[in-house]
Amino acid sequence: MSQKNSPMADTIEAVRASDPEKSDLARDTTDDETATAPTTPPSPELQRWNESTVNILRFIGTLYTFILMGMTDAVIGPLLPYIESYYTLTYTVISLIFLSPFAGYVLAALLNNQIHHRFGQRGVAILAPACRLAGMIPLVFHPPYPALPVVLIFLGFGNGIEDSAWNAWIGNMHRANELLGVLHGCYGLGATISPLIATAMVTKGQLEWYTFYYLMIGLDALAIPLLVPAFWRATAKVHRAAMTLTAADGGQGATTRAALKLPVVWLLAMFLLGAVGAEVSLSGWITTFMLRVRDAEPFLAGLVSTFFWLGLTVGRFVLGFVTGRIGEKMALTAYLVLCVALEVLYWLVPNFAASAVFVTFVGFFMGPLFPAAIVVATKLLPRDYHVSAIGFAAAFGGGGAAVLPFAVGAIAEKKGVEVLQPIVLALLIFLTLIWLMLPGGLRRGGLEKARDNNEKVGDGVVRAIRWVRGKGNRVLAPQRQPTGPTAEVMGRCSLDGSCRCASDNTGPHETIGP
Repeated sequence: MSQKNSPMADTIEAVRASDPEKSDLARDTTDDETATAPTTPPSPELQRWNESTVNILRFIGTLYTFILMGMTDAVIGPLLPYIESYYTLTYTVISLIFLSPFAGYVLAALLNNQIHHRFGQRGVAILAPACRLAGMIPLVFHPPYPALPVVLIFLGFGNGIEDSAWNAWIGNMHRANELLGVLHGCYGLGATISPLIATAMVTKGQLEWYTFYYLMIGLDALAIPLLVPAFWRATAKVHRAAMTLTAADGGQGATTRAALKLPVVWLLAMFLLGAVGAEVSLSGWITTFMLRVRDAEPFLAGLVSTFFWLGLTVGRFVLGFVTGRIGEKMALTAYLVLCVALEVLYWLVPNFAASAVFVTFVGFFMGPLFPAAIVVATKLLPRDYHVSAIGFAAAFGGGGAAVLPFAVGAIAEKKGVEVLQPIVLALLIFLTLIWLMLPGGLRRGGLEKARDNNEKVGDGVVRAIRWVRGKGNRVLAPQRQPTGPTAEVMGRCSLDGSCRCASDNTGPHETIGP
């Protein structure tokens, strides 16, 4: 077969011709190697965020969009009491504004791979800001409340496809732990400043709640000229060529349907659902909790939400450099245990200052949960599954920002807003159990070995149970009692704790003795 007709050569030429910034993907494969391409194609080197001007612009654009996503998600909590009083609604009904974006996130989870296949990252760069604008523009006209849940579906879809696309892209880069920490740190930065701005506008400026969305529309409109030129050459053709090059079977890469057959994808999706749900439930209802349960002043109550997001932001920036060095499994296990302890203290210590400190540190240790889970997905899954699997898990996890805060509101309607703390505590315990179910154990490098050894979900837990049972059986196993002179010697040893029979090395004593 000539080089001209080689499928691998065609693929590499497509990548080189469609996007010069990706030419290094093909540079490692020589013309001679192309003519005799193996069945399993070579894996490209990991991209670096600063390897080219285009990559730098793209990375900056994704950071900006995550700031906007953080501002959008976090502002609902501080505005919730004022939206509730504006429309005179119950907790259950007002909680629909959390639930409705879930439909958008579900659509994003299911369609993310198709959007990449048909439109590439260029399509995401255009579609996501447009959908967010479609969800926010009606809010400034403060329509009747039934319209709010409907328009927020567009907001959820825009956030969902962008969340999944940029997580999958950066998760495959060199030093992904640090870069994802920065990316999600920008989300936390947006989530830190928006409650402060919105609370000041409402409590100090005496403005209506919907005034904040004028600011958001202006900021989101800037995302289009920032993202679209940067990702203009990231077309569907480039995406399909890259997936062909990295597919394990030399085909067109894994589809969402194929990814959903893997238990680890569902486990990570459930973990992200719980992690995002715990974040937004706590931040979304914390202002109401501090007002109604801790009797805080309105401005100070909104400030506690800012403290939570500030802790989460610092945690993502700082702990992102720690997590990869000690191993994702061990690091997140430790973070989750600390979160559980701090959440118990926040619940049980009824003091405003103590509550502010505890919730700040809860945010700090929750910060790395989402980005580290994305890195784990890249280590456990084949490369051609990354866009579909990480895209689904990230978008599905983003639905936690809708479902779980709604559940908190529905329960609070019956039991009072003080149910927030036990619910968040239960979520953190649930996350710990799910995390331990992932393969790879707690040792550094275990994730890479788990993929090579084809370990399954829950294998580590099964091994731990067997180890505990084995220890228990050894402790509880009946000991053979010695007789004769050895029994007398053993009796002397056990009575005073000192061995007087060091010279007596008979078989029974050596076997049974300490």
